[in-house]
Amino acid sequence: MKKLFSYLKPYKWFAIVSPLMMMGEVMADLCLPYLMSFIVNYGVEGISVTDPNFGSPLAAAILRLFTGSVDVGRMTMILIFGGLMLLITLIGGFFGTFCAYTAARASQGVGHDLRCDAYRRVMSLSIEQTDKFTTGSLVTRMTNDVTQTVDFVEMILRMLVRSPMFFIGGTFMLLSLNLKFGTVLLCSLPVLICMLLFIVLRSVPIFAVVQKKLDRVNSVVQENVSGARVVKAYVKEEHECERFERANADLRDTNLRVMRLIAFMHPILTLILGCSITAIIYIGGWQINIGAAGMTTGSIMAAVTYATQVIFSLMMISNIFQSISRAAASVKRIFEVLDTAPAIVGGELENGNEGSEYAVEFKNVSFAYPNTTGRAVLCDIDLKVKRGETLAVIGATGSGKSSLVQMIPRFYDATSGEVLVDGVSVKEYKLSALRKKIGYVMQKSELFSDSIAGNIRWGDPDAADAEVRSAAEAAEAAQFIEGFSDGYFLLCYPKTARIA
Repeated sequence: MKKLFSYLKPYKWFAIVSPLMMMGEVMADLCLPYLMSFIVNYGVEGISVTDPNFGSPLAAAILRLFTGSVDVGRMTMILIFGGLMLLITLIGGFFGTFCAYTAARASQGVGHDLRCDAYRRVMSLSIEQTDKFTTGSLVTRMTNDVTQTVDFVEMILRMLVRSPMFFIGGTFMLLSLNLKFGTVLLCSLPVLICMLLFIVLRSVPIFAVVQKKLDRVNSVVQENVSGARVVKAYVKEEHECERFERANADLRDTNLRVMRLIAFMHPILTLILGCSITAIIYIGGWQINIGAAGMTTGSIMAAVTYATQVIFSLMMISNIFQSISRAAASVKRIFEVLDTAPAIVGGELENGNEGSEYAVEFKNVSFAYPNTTGRAVLCDIDLKVKRGETLAVIGATGSGKSSLVQMIPRFYDATSGEVLVDGVSVKEYKLSALRKKIGYVMQKSELFSDSIAGNIRWGDPDAADAEVRSAAEAAEAAQFIEGFSDGYFLLCYPKTARIA
């Protein structure tokens, strides 16, 4: 979590202002029930604000402030206290709106920076490392996991202040009305806290499992979308649908385990709240019946509101713990990507020895794929390719032809030996400089969501139209492209365009 909060530094002012605004909103909300009790006691029931047993020095001070006297009519009292409630509501609404804005700015900023950093790190990882994470998992981490983290940051900036303040402030205000109301809290809060701890502790381990199940669903979808031609060619649609159904059912069942636990929270909360309200009304009614000083109908109504605020604040605290547990799993997964050091790191060299006789050299090169056993894919390869020379490498499927070529741009590094380009080891080049030297045509073509011309210009964004046409002609694709009504401006969608 410390690493996550370091992402808040660029937005520290938003992160500081948001809780302060929330404090203002909570204080406004805590004032309203008290003012409501004044309306009921002095405006509706007609109790005198100066009554030694049931009066209120605060209510008298408010009346003197606005009218200069405490001897005013009931309707005047209702209008004054009601107008004050409206004013405080507007002030609280302003604080709440500003809090929501600043919290959103901070949390969305953190989400933006996390996505960018995670994406840059994925782009810097080797093919071996991205295969280890799997495409579906990486997509989940940069989408769902980041979204969970953003929601968590926003909740922390808002609810981490709101919930404890409502709990402490509501308890204080409730006891200030009558100390006997404290017995209600003493009875209800331990039960509620035990229930919340049980649910939170049981649900925390399941959230990490939920994210893994979501990974599996995304991986199955990604595999079937990218391999649609193979699935259709082998008439495996039903098999793949069943595979997706199993992964989806696992995700559903795991989510249901959490939801079953959380489902108990609301009815138990409602039961405890109902019992608390009943107890407050009973205690208040009994106190009024015996003529206890300070106990009025307005006090009972305010106490009911404060009790509701206190109990719901505990529910909000439990939601914070659930959010923390869920976000902790997501943050861990995100930082697994961010903390993964690229296995292939470039050197400092921009250019090699342009006068070298050989463009490419392999010196006693051996190669084995990571985490494999047995004989290496390539063993003791010595090879020299002169400038302007053409070399064809022929062999059976799986004999290592692609592996041999992939070591030149350092998609993989040799297990032993040395690969040289322009007389210099490929490990001494900056990766970008090395790969700019090499034209690499892959076995499987990739199209991006852009026009045909945009895809052709992908390697050189500044290429002129004539160069684009020339490249298409060299690839024997010009006639095919010009057969479309939009020609080079036809928008490509990777799957449909690749099938075509």
